[in-house]
Amino acid sequence: MPYLFTSESVSEGHPDKVADQISDALLDHFLAFDPESKVACETLVTTGQVVLAGEVKSKTYLDVQEIARTVINNIGYTKGAYQFSGDSCGVISLIHEQSQDINQGVDRGDKDEQGAGDQGMMFGYATNETENYMPLALDISHKILQVLAELRREGKDIPYLRPDAKSQVTIEYGDDNTPQRIVTIVISTQHDEFVLPKSNTQVDKKAAEAEMLKKIREDIIKILIPRVINQLPDYVQNLFNDDIEYHINPTGKFVIGGPHGDTGLTGRKIIVDTYGGKGAHGGGAFSGKDPSKVDRSAAYAARHIAKNLVASGLCEEVLVQVSYAIGVVEPTSIFIDTYGTCPLNLTDGEIAQTVSKLFDMRPAAIEERLKLRNPIYLETAAYGHMGKTPRTLVKVFESPYSGKVEKEVELFTWEKLDYVDKVKLAFDL
Repeated sequence: MPYLFTSESVSEGHPDKVADQISDALLDHFLAFDPESKVACETLVTTGQVVLAGEVKSKTYLDVQEIARTVINNIGYTKGAYQFSGDSCGVISLIHEQSQDINQGVDRGDKDEQGAGDQGMMFGYATNETENYMPLALDISHKILQVLAELRREGKDIPYLRPDAKSQVTIEYGDDNTPQRIVTIVISTQHDEFVLPKSNTQVDKKAAEAEMLKKIREDIIKILIPRVINQLPDYVQNLFNDDIEYHINPTGKFVIGGPHGDTGLTGRKIIVDTYGGKGAHGGGAFSGKDPSKVDRSAAYAARHIAKNLVASGLCEEVLVQVSYAIGVVEPTSIFIDTYGTCPLNLTDGEIAQTVSKLFDMRPAAIEERLKLRNPIYLETAAYGHMGKTPRTLVKVFESPYSGKVEKEVELFTWEKLDYVDKVKLAFDL
């Protein structure tokens, strides 16, 4: 029997994502000037205020206020009307030194023997239903908001957009677990109050709001959605249809938004960050954490495994779980679930045994294999940590205390298909 599956995304201007981006910008700056920095940085944003907290062990010192303000301005919070802007908000830093009790279990004389920065389980997932091996509903949800941000920055076709937004996509699947059609799209976008009421009466206020909502709905369906569709491959374009139910700003006008409308915290969008509800999640957030924290590094490594397994043809869909004990070098378990999609006469347990030999999952080995001790994290902090295209670029960092540094870095190394041949060889594919 056909079934429905839904995933959501949030924009870079969503309060929780503002917090994530600030935390990862701080992490990048620490790693740029001291690659061995240990960082666990949390951010809170609310009306006119940013609070930075967490634990750091580093040889460098940063102007954390300036870094936070730059991130906020780059997102688009630059106007006093938003009640939150990079130039005017207060920034309070409560960052202090990392606990030695934690650090003694992580740092070792032999870096290869580095222990895990925490206990817990991490998951990676991949499916062949999209070209980037991501769940389709989440992939479309991200794309909707990325295109919406493009339109906002262009300021031409939809000039009234503000930075805060959310999207949600529901897809109908057939009995063979293949997507059949898009059923529902939900988009809530913050906007200017571009139609003012003729008077202060409730009737005129409602009339102005209705006129705004009508215009927003028309622009989203006639301008945004066609641009989104044009950026998607043909097999996904075919899922769009005239019967899609659109909910555009369903609660009414959305003028008050961003950190003024809702307090934001680092690490509150972990499902948006990963697989949109497909597979599983161990519960640990990513942003603000250096790669000694396996919450982040092992989740990336598990995605790397999952994507290479599916791309090699070993299975059509896979969930990878890895677990650790704090301070212990080797993972306590590696689990594989191919959902019955492996064509070989192998159990998932047998596949897991081979995977554990093929991929070194010690924390230091993950850091080295995926080049994680580099300032690569700000780009992960919006529109998902998984599914993006690996690329190399030069990033420039400046500090009033440490000068200027340029670094060539490789982004999204966990998305590389560099183990496909090794997987094929190991499983005789």
